[in-house]
Amino acid sequence: MVTGKQGDKMATFATYFKRSGAVGMAGNASAVRAFSDPYRLRALPNDEIFFWSKSVDNSRLVRQADPAAKGECWSALGAAAVLLLVGGSIIAPQVASVLAGYQLEALKSEYKTLVDQKRDLETKEAGLLSPERLNELAKANSMTNPDADQVFHLENQASAGSFAKAATPAAASGQSQ
Repeated sequence: MVTGKQGDKMATFATYFKRSGAVGMAGNASAVRAFSDPYRLRALPNDEIFFWSKSVDNSRLVRQADPAAKGECWSALGAAAVLLLVGGSIIAPQVASVLAGYQLEALKSEYKTLVDQKRDLETKEAGLLSPERLNELAKANSMTNPDADQVFHLENQASAGSFAKAATPAAASGQSQ
């Protein structure tokens, strides 16, 4: 704010022109504006400011090495590694628990499938080994019961080093006499 006699005079001159009806520069500018273009918009703020871009070539500049920056970088890497290890050791048991739960459920479903398959196979085996089916197969392939001289009986000997052996019925009857 301008103070003093000149500041007061300036303020009084402005009020004098407004009161007296004298047309100053402001009056002429508004009259010219009104007659030239009635649809013209007022100026935008900071419209009189111009910006120029200047290209800067920094290719000749060489950055000086900072000895403290290398230590800071290794410290940051070390801190990140420690945080990674701590976070991993906190999260690893929960992840292992979830994976074990998935594996347990997979094993339970596999067990159920295997039990069902075993039951089906036992049913099929019982049907295939039933005496009625074996008799039907024997008749279909014209098989008959063996004669008495075609049957070989295994001898059970009590000695520890001997094994069961097959002998013909005639040889077996000769040994027992």
